[in-house]
Amino acid sequence: MLIEKTVKDFVSQVASNEPAPGGGSVSALAGSLGAGLTSMVGNLTVGRKAYEKLDDCQKKTIDENLEKLQGLISRLNEIVDEDTTSFNKVMEAMKLPKETEEEKSIRRKAIEDATKIALEVPLNCAKECLAVLRLQKPFAQYGNQNAITDVGVGSLLAYSGLEGALFNVKINLLGIKDEEYVNKIQNEIDSILKEGKELKEEVLEIVYEKLS
Repeated sequence: MLIEKTVKDFVSQVASNEPAPGGGSVSALAGSLGAGLTSMVGNLTVGRKAYEKLDDCQKKTIDENLEKLQGLISRLNEIVDEDTTSFNKVMEAMKLPKETEEEKSIRRKAIEDATKIALEVPLNCAKECLAVLRLQKPFAQYGNQNAITDVGVGSLLAYSGLEGALFNVKINLLGIKDEEYVNKIQNEIDSILKEGKELKEEVLEIVYEKLS
């Protein structure tokens, strides 16, 4: 499994002449790292003096968001491998025979079916990265201020994971003929990207303000 490799080995495999792991797996890892950094800020906050000064509602938000981040880290780590696996399925479909019209028809359908799966994996990745971004603002507002830049980096990584994953969705969308499906996915892309940008900017505005 890719996620079990050392950082050095993972980077070496990404840098090789193999097409996978590529941008999809790397985007999932970026999202996981963004969630991890945010979680670190939470763990450096809970139980500290500044945390004890927060009201019960603010404490509850920090605690609940911190717990949710653990699940997102796990899910994004799974997607690191799922993305490469789904890409390989497309490659397998493309290797099917295409000598007769029947074989060509079978191959076309197999490629489109595999492409939809390969598209939905990074789409799920983008949704998970969006979920990370939705949790980050309280850590910028109330988290340990000595780690405020880590919230900022976490936000940048989560957004990079989101937009990077959507690149993979869009390129796979080019190979799909089902117009209704294409339009549905494009609407999801637009919605995720819009909200993700807004959330990232909200966090970065707080970070820069606290650094000034």
